[in-house]
Amino acid sequence: MQYISFFESPVGRLYLTANENALTGVAFEQENGNSFPIDLKNLEFSDTHPVLTDTKLWLSLYFNGNIPDFLPNISLAGTEFRQQVWEIVKKIPYGQTMSYGEIAQIVAKKRGTRPSAQAVGGAVGNNPIAIIIPCHRVLAADKYIGGYSGGLENKRLLLDLEKVQYR
Repeated sequence: MQYISFFESPVGRLYLTANENALTGVAFEQENGNSFPIDLKNLEFSDTHPVLTDTKLWLSLYFNGNIPDFLPNISLAGTEFRQQVWEIVKKIPYGQTMSYGEIAQIVAKKRGTRPSAQAVGGAVGNNPIAIIIPCHRVLAADKYIGGYSGGLENKRLLLDLEKVQYR
């Protein structure tokens, strides 16, 4: 069974999805220009699912300017390459950033071949768990803000919340 809940945030309504044991998605209401990014088929609404409750607590702490000291249980589905990129992004500390090129260098050490910054960007852009896996902390070269599937205005808001310098 898949579950869904909502979280009202400073960046708008967030859609939270989970399976029985783990968070599977955090999506912006208007991600990629769509007004509703989640397919509601086979989803059951829940305000009491433990993982969704943990996720709401994490998001509440984050948006109140605190650094959560835990992560909800997460389940990521994606290619090996995307999984590697998301693991790197997940470790970017609050208030800090990395560039697509820096992530490509780390992936190259693990894989033996260096992916392009564009390939890393594709993986970052397909991150299913926005904010908690902080793809907003990934910037283009020279601290340029670059793109964001949740919209550049939301990326700026998240970076400003963390007091990150960008261009």
